[in-house]
Amino acid sequence: MTTLRLILGDQLYPLHPWFNEKSPSIRYVMMEMRQETDYVLHHAQKIIAIFAAMRDFAHQLRMAGHEVDYLAIDDVRNQQNLISNLAMLVQAHDAQLLLYQSPDEWRLDEQMARAGEQIGCEVVQVDSAHFYTQRDEVGQFFKQRKKWLMADFYQHMRRIHGVLLDEENKPIGGMWSHDKANRKAWSGSPVEPLDRRPIHNHDALWHTITVAGVRSFGEPQATAFRWPVNRAEALVQLDNFTKYSLPYFGDFQDAMSQNHARLFHSLLSFALNVKMITPQEVVERVALAYSAGVVSIASAEGYIRQILGWREYVRGVYWAKMPQYVEHNFFQHHADLPAWFWDGKTKMACLHHALTDSLQNAHAHHIQRLMVIGNFALLSGLSPVAVHQWYLGVYVDAFEWVELPNTLGMSQFADGGLLATKPYISSAAYIHRMSDYCGRCHYDKAQRHGDKACPYNALYWDFHIRHSTLLAHNPRVGMVYQHIKKMTEVEKQRITDGAQTLREKIGFL
Repeated sequence: MTTLRLILGDQLYPLHPWFNEKSPSIRYVMMEMRQETDYVLHHAQKIIAIFAAMRDFAHQLRMAGHEVDYLAIDDVRNQQNLISNLAMLVQAHDAQLLLYQSPDEWRLDEQMARAGEQIGCEVVQVDSAHFYTQRDEVGQFFKQRKKWLMADFYQHMRRIHGVLLDEENKPIGGMWSHDKANRKAWSGSPVEPLDRRPIHNHDALWHTITVAGVRSFGEPQATAFRWPVNRAEALVQLDNFTKYSLPYFGDFQDAMSQNHARLFHSLLSFALNVKMITPQEVVERVALAYSAGVVSIASAEGYIRQILGWREYVRGVYWAKMPQYVEHNFFQHHADLPAWFWDGKTKMACLHHALTDSLQNAHAHHIQRLMVIGNFALLSGLSPVAVHQWYLGVYVDAFEWVELPNTLGMSQFADGGLLATKPYISSAAYIHRMSDYCGRCHYDKAQRHGDKACPYNALYWDFHIRHSTLLAHNPRVGMVYQHIKKMTEVEKQRITDGAQTLREKIGFL
């Protein structure tokens, strides 16, 4: 009896229990499909990275003695649709059973749930053996709670997995979160570590992708490609991160610099999200670095919180709230993205650099995503669905289960506060404090009015004025409304008029 085992493009974990078994009756199937390249417009590097990693994975499986049927994007058999391809392969191999690992995106989960009716054989789902939690675990944890506070879930995860705890089962350092210690601006010292990732030439693959008619945007960098293609490269990247960057990560994780896109970030999110490495491996390695005295508790905890806490938490929110979650629009924002989201050509220095980093590298770190790009999108009333689709397409590590809650919930507050306790917005003051963007900007960070005033300033105050009925009762933004109460009516009108003008000419900022 022939069994097919489906491996999706974000399921590239060579230590999955599947691979302990070798048999000529088991065939692994992998597919490059227009279905996956085209559901949103993707960055060129994201397409290259996933296809290159898939091809490397298929090669490793074959070298290990497994049978693999691989449909490349230009394969004449390829019908560019998951179910159509599966039906063709089931028939071609006379397969009686199809196994697949749990998809991490709702649309693929729904597609596979109906696969058995369409492809003509038994279909069985198995676990991907990757995450700390099951899909419904976060939803069950918060089932009887009014607030879905990540901090509560994170403490729970620390306790049950024994991470960074002392002999009394209390958090090392006396606090569950050292976030307040992780907000330093970077002035150039210590020096940004070298980028030790290997360089790949994917020019031939990029040619195949473009000839196949796949649309994309952003800089492909096909001849000098830096994203890992396999587990071995990802493990070296993890090793280099803990040695050279993690000691400074805590202090400068929120810092931004116009000439240094990486600073002390790990850039491991792509490898994690396609499952080359596991979150358990990353957490254990960072915790070990702390135990060995290599890094401070603030650096270790700050990084572990992102993996053990936030990453598992947003996945749980996603599975608890889909498919309706994508429809949330708390502030009823509907404006289109300005054209400069696609080319970075804006006079606002912070946005120019954050967008340029994104378009050149298919990556920007979390503060650029949240407090520069996302901040502006929320303040100016851009459609949260449009913002979500842009984030999903532009970032190499963006898969909907992790990107959607981060964008709609954390960045755009579109869920009305389920995921975030307040809108994450700021005026120019925060961006100036955490970066060197403002020094050479066309706009003046200190001005609230006029042609040279930083757009963030008027938009920030106008946002709170416009949405006072929705936000004034929120204790985390109470100080803002105390300040607004002290403004004269003339000042508030100048802010409102100025913000309206900015929104009307948004494409020319």
